[in-house]
Amino acid sequence: MKIRKIHQEFSVCQVKDYSLVNLDSEYSFIGKTDEEKSLVCITREVPSNVIQRDDGWKAFSIQGILDFSLVGILAKIATVLADNNISIFALSTYNTDYVLIKTENYQKGLEILKSMGYEIVD
Repeated sequence: MKIRKIHQEFSVCQVKDYSLVNLDSEYSFIGKTDEEKSLVCITREVPSNVIQRDDGWKAFSIQGILDFSLVGILAKIATVLADNNISIFALSTYNTDYVLIKTENYQKGLEILKSMGYEIVD
């Protein structure tokens, strides 16, 4: 399986509302519940109406379009990283999964995945 590195810095945020979010950005993930509005975006695009933010995330995606019938892809990656004390923040879109790792653990995480047979592509 191929993992594609994403060459951006990300922030995980809680926002007041989505009115200032750049939805035309290359990457923008929003999530809303009855208790909060969350946003993951490129760090330089964090909106001014942010309530809380956690900077210093790097990301990769699982290359290609994943069929909904595939089982355990994200779980396997999460387990391999967890077994090496690397926490993740996972996001999914219709086509694939994205994994964010704190910047200080990103390269180590990729090296571990590579040693487990994943192909890392730019």
